[in-house]
Amino acid sequence: MTQVHCTRAQTAVLQLLRQQPEPISAQALYTLIKQHQRIGLATVYRALDALKRMGWVQHRVTLAGETLYNAVEQDHHYMTCLHCGQSFPLDTCPLKGLEFSLQHSSSFTIYYHTLEFFGLCEPCAVQDG
Repeated sequence: MTQVHCTRAQTAVLQLLRQQPEPISAQALYTLIKQHQRIGLATVYRALDALKRMGWVQHRVTLAGETLYNAVEQDHHYMTCLHCGQSFPLDTCPLKGLEFSLQHSSSFTIYYHTLEFFGLCEPCAVQDG
């Protein structure tokens, strides 16, 4: 990615996102950041939006409608249960080859991609069975 000047808030948001082991909501991120600096929730949302447009942050929306954010440093793909809403991360990315091919065969700059499968986890499948 190209170097772009980030605001202090964007830098703080990105640094904190890089420390998170799992995607995190803007509200939870705000709670963590405000322990170290004065910042408003709206500023956190603006920083997240700007970082998404720069290709440094990605997001996904849970079945409950909550938006979760993470730094674009590795792929995050999931299988999500339609019954309980729990998401299970996938260890591998079946789209890496396709992303590489698209990146090099088109004039479209790809920052990241997402992949999510929906179905029933084993406990919910047994319960519904």
